[in-house]
Amino acid sequence: MTAPLRIGFIPLADAAALIVAVDKGFAAAEGLDVTLVREVSWSNVRDKLNIGMFDAAHLLAPVAIASSLGLGHVKVPIVAPFNLGINGNAITVSPALHAAIMSEIEGDPFDPMATALALSRVVAARRKSGAEPLTFGMTFPFSTHNYQLRFWMAAGGVDPDEDVRLVVLPPPYMVDSLANGHVDAFCVGAPWNSVAVDLGVGHILHFVADILVRAVEKVLAVRQDWSEKNPQVLAALVRAHDRAADFIEQPQNRAEVARILSAPERIGIDAEVVQRTLDGRLKISPDGTMRESSRYLLVGREGAARPDPVQAAWLYAQMVRWGQTTISPEALKTAMAVFRPDLYDAALGREARAARAADAIGAFAGPAFDANDIAGHLAAFKIGHWKA
Repeated sequence: MTAPLRIGFIPLADAAALIVAVDKGFAAAEGLDVTLVREVSWSNVRDKLNIGMFDAAHLLAPVAIASSLGLGHVKVPIVAPFNLGINGNAITVSPALHAAIMSEIEGDPFDPMATALALSRVVAARRKSGAEPLTFGMTFPFSTHNYQLRFWMAAGGVDPDEDVRLVVLPPPYMVDSLANGHVDAFCVGAPWNSVAVDLGVGHILHFVADILVRAVEKVLAVRQDWSEKNPQVLAALVRAHDRAADFIEQPQNRAEVARILSAPERIGIDAEVVQRTLDGRLKISPDGTMRESSRYLLVGREGAARPDPVQAAWLYAQMVRWGQTTISPEALKTAMAVFRPDLYDAALGREARAARAADAIGAFAGPAFDANDIAGHLAAFKIGHWKA
């Protein structure tokens, strides 16, 4: 007996495991009949998951936490038994802003502290001249993109709520907004940064792996009540995704995966651009400059697919830092409980992994993250809007 499922996704490279699980037949082999529904905005995906129009979704990790805490919308407890991607975002800036930052930079242009300090000088000069504040696009208030932009800027002394404008844009609209001058920069997942570079309207300034060594990005999300009513179906879904992630991470399969993802009803972007993303080899400038990173996007390797509650704690800490919620032990516990390594392990018949590194996040600035002392961690940062 097959289990029919409707799963929503946004056209991004980190939907790869979901798309490949369906299109390569891994889901069908687990007795699942999955219909993938392509959406434009994260609010659409969240709302349709919350009200039951979707059984599962490709979802921003912070949205799963915010939904469980009742932040920004109705409270619907969500569980995430599988990570769809670690890293994968990048910060892309207009040619004009790139030139301005490079003219002010002191040090390595790939060092996020050097660029953040340069940005602070650009912001100060614009303020002195009476120019409008710079505008940065990000995908959602409860998004890694929002927190990564803010973390980077604030490290250089730029207050993201006072010195620049942050606006929400759906991922597929980022490139046009940059080309039209509606934004000066954006942070988004692949492949939209590469599309901007290929069109000559942007420069990739940073991979998110420059800012955070290991940052959970999207998760496979289901409602908690649905997971409790359908444990076998959920386990089958995790197994199908695990097979897909393993398939994607084999270099000899990358060309086929890129073709699958490039289909119009999936991501709808040239397969060569998608493959560059999967290989971690990106063109970062319209002049053809290339940059490689083995950490650009992790789908299954290095234990990327297994949920880590410490990642959830870091995301919760950002919500507190930027005034989206108040700090409380109960809320932290709820946030960490969204990420379910126990469901992942049970579905795959695996034992829990060995203890993680001392700092599971690896941020370029500030102290090592300690999930047991959120207040102490946040106290180390000068810029923020949280109250103890």
